[in-house]
Amino acid sequence: MEAPLAERIRPQKLEDYISQAHLVGPDGSLSRQLQSGFIPSLIFWGPPGTGKTTLAQIIAQESQRPFYILSAINSGVKDVREVIDKAKQAGGLFTAKNPILFIDEIHRFSKSQQDSLLAAVEKGWVTLIGATTENPSFEVIPALLSRCQVYILNPFSREDLEALLQRAIREDSVLKQKEIALEETEALLRLSGGDGRKLLNIFELVVNASGPGKITITNEGVLKLAQQNTVLYDKTGEQHYDIISAFIKSMRGSDPNGAVYWLARMIEGGEDLKFIARRMLILASEDIGNANPTALVIANNAFQAVSTIGYPESRIILSQCAVYLATSPKSNATYEAIGKAQSLVKQTGDLPVPIHLRNAPTKLMKDLGYGDEYKYAHSYDNNFAEQEFLPDAISGTRIYEPGNNARENGTREFLRNRWRDKYGY
Repeated sequence: MEAPLAERIRPQKLEDYISQAHLVGPDGSLSRQLQSGFIPSLIFWGPPGTGKTTLAQIIAQESQRPFYILSAINSGVKDVREVIDKAKQAGGLFTAKNPILFIDEIHRFSKSQQDSLLAAVEKGWVTLIGATTENPSFEVIPALLSRCQVYILNPFSREDLEALLQRAIREDSVLKQKEIALEETEALLRLSGGDGRKLLNIFELVVNASGPGKITITNEGVLKLAQQNTVLYDKTGEQHYDIISAFIKSMRGSDPNGAVYWLARMIEGGEDLKFIARRMLILASEDIGNANPTALVIANNAFQAVSTIGYPESRIILSQCAVYLATSPKSNATYEAIGKAQSLVKQTGDLPVPIHLRNAPTKLMKDLGYGDEYKYAHSYDNNFAEQEFLPDAISGTRIYEPGNNARENGTREFLRNRWRDKYGY
């Protein structure tokens, strides 16, 4: 059986790799590491079809290391240990070049499965390269994450995708025997969603469905052939981003009907339920904040419950949370405040901490006046004593502006009673 086009033209050398110039370009991190001969354990994080597996294979080939591959979908702890044992034996022949163990979809490994990798990575029996489409901060255990460098792979750009099509026509043993004219590529590029593998699959579908003689690729022809092979919801392509955007904007806009509809679209399309829950967790703080602090508690509990229960029952929890967030009062005041504070830090640099706010754990620090004149709030009426809490250079700068809602209007009054003169509340 003939291999798919994406497999037939998979690059074998780094110089043939298309895209990810920040990693494989002349000054890219991976390029420098391959030149030095030192390859750390890595996590490749990026959407499907961006070349994670290909990069791992090229690294192994160009560094002349034994290469072992596991898929987290169908591998357990026993499989991991067997591969590690083989890698340890092979490593004896490569004193400075320990074997590479590539684990595809490492985010699907349980905690115990990830734990089983720790000793091998720590002791250098293997160089681990994990591939994930999910945020490793959430899906990879901290002990393993701390032992790996995380490299982000971006969706293919328009130029990258067009270069892939040209390579396929020029180099593939099957396609170069045909007369193919790329008259229009917009439909191919849009349907791919930045996924190189998907682009080549659709392209091959269109070519194979064309009759003998010259093959002219047009947008109309591509859409006609590909439409019946394209799912309603592509959780890794353009619709993934459009629908999660509509979901978030419906909740931000206080419309529970829109929120639940887009939620259903994602659920029916097979979206990762924890991804949905994480987005609601972010919205609870970014768009609701202190207008209703309970929203963050609800969203966090929803995320934990979804992680524990799974589908189909978790859809009920997601719906409850989405409706709660959509019908909650809104405020982005704390989101705006941290953005303003970060901009201020970048503008003003490392301003010194006022001496009365400094900690004084040693006698020398006490002798230097650290902590002197600090007013312990609980020693004063209403647990408040006016004093300076910002560096002198930015004294009086108002960073937090309460939102216009019942709870934060109360917060504004609280601040006005204490800081009217200093911050102008």
